[in-house]
Amino acid sequence: MYKIMTAGPTQVRENVRMARSLPCTNPDLDPAFFDYYKETCQLLSEALHTKNRALILGGEGILGLEAACASLTEPGDRVLVIDNGIFGKGFADFVKIYGGQPVMYTSDYRNPVNLEEIKAFLANDHDFKYATVVHCDTPSGVINDVPAISRLLDSYGIMTVADSVAGIFGEPLDVANSKIDILCGGSQKALSAPPGLTMLWVSDRAFEAMADRKTPIASFYANILIFRDYYEKQEFPYTMPISDITGLRTALDNFMKEEETIYERHGRVAAAARKALTAGGLKLYLESGYSNTVTVLEVPEGVTDKQILEGMEKDYNIMISGCFDVLAGKVVRIGHMGENAYPEKVAETLAALQGTLEKLGIAVSCNMEDVFNGALA
Repeated sequence: MYKIMTAGPTQVRENVRMARSLPCTNPDLDPAFFDYYKETCQLLSEALHTKNRALILGGEGILGLEAACASLTEPGDRVLVIDNGIFGKGFADFVKIYGGQPVMYTSDYRNPVNLEEIKAFLANDHDFKYATVVHCDTPSGVINDVPAISRLLDSYGIMTVADSVAGIFGEPLDVANSKIDILCGGSQKALSAPPGLTMLWVSDRAFEAMADRKTPIASFYANILIFRDYYEKQEFPYTMPISDITGLRTALDNFMKEEETIYERHGRVAAAARKALTAGGLKLYLESGYSNTVTVLEVPEGVTDKQILEGMEKDYNIMISGCFDVLAGKVVRIGHMGENAYPEKVAETLAALQGTLEKLGIAVSCNMEDVFNGALA
């Protein structure tokens, strides 16, 4: 089995894997599971220091993005889609599916959203029900200042839907001092549980907007509102994937035990990785706004992304990520989030990358593993 150092899914700690093998009750009928689910959701809110209500949905992280759009969008609604990356752009598809009118605010994919520029845009056009923005756009690894953007949007009465699938639990996100109405996360990134679950943090304002719709939500599975009273009714809208949730709970416990050091560790590992890669003569895709969860580098001239990925898998048993859409074939990505964000794992990955590149005839200017370890010393 490959060592996965991809931009998600990540490696999974043994206690998480074992938690998923525990005996199951019937989650539709057992009151104890309703208590367990509610308590786990409360811990998710506590972990992000927010009073917004957390929910766990049975589906990979992208379900949360669609559910947010499905639940808020009514036919004809104007929605601002803040696009400085592939996932940022992708929100427009969900808005259109549910009858909304996406208005694109597109900026440089190599840099974070410029707050002053979007402020100038909103001064001229701010008739939007909500806006979508990505915290960490995984394909490029760019980080956006979502709390500041959400506060700006709120000053015009615009709700914020934020995708932090690849950010939360690896990148600090000040939810308490933001105006995020629906925050979307996924189990398989920095929290380091297997793929299969969406986490949402939903404000009272967002729930009220869903309840006050003039038209029904045009989805069942992607309807957030049907979870609102699950505990009072002792009824889930569908059977909860209980083993996935017990694994998520253990991963969350792991995070909370180490919370005081996790963000610092991610930051140190990410900075050292960037230093090593650039010292080796490789070019990072971004110009600024580097994520602490994923590093994206351009494919050197003379080789292909496929050659790099296959070489690392064949010779070193390590899997990193390629990319897709406008970045297909142009970059490769190293995920250093959650269980991947340990110095020894990233050092091994850099050594494997260097060995693969040199075998392909690409000169590397230094011993990247040594530079990485030196930066952490």
